[in-house]
Amino acid sequence: MLSDLAEKFERASRNYADANGIERDADWFLLKLQEEIGELTQAWNRVSGRGRKKGRSDEELRLDLADEAADVLGHILLFAHRNDLDLSAAIKRKWLFRPEQR
Repeated sequence: MLSDLAEKFERASRNYADANGIERDADWFLLKLQEEIGELTQAWNRVSGRGRKKGRSDEELRLDLADEAADVLGHILLFAHRNDLDLSAAIKRKWLFRPEQR
């Protein structure tokens, strides 16, 4: 399940990078994840009243928060995929469940 999702993010990221002339070297994956965590933090600050809303409604701010959370998830999966990390096994070790089971 996670590996299938990671592969979908990988295809989308590769296509985006190719279309925009972005080199996705080893550092890029971690740096991009850090950038996205910053954007998630900024979105959270707006939702929680700690940042300027910039004329956006509460509903728009919640959508922004969800979008940024999706970006973080995608970039975690991209980082793991690039570094051949078995997240399913790590989740089983650390969280004591198997992500592919219901």
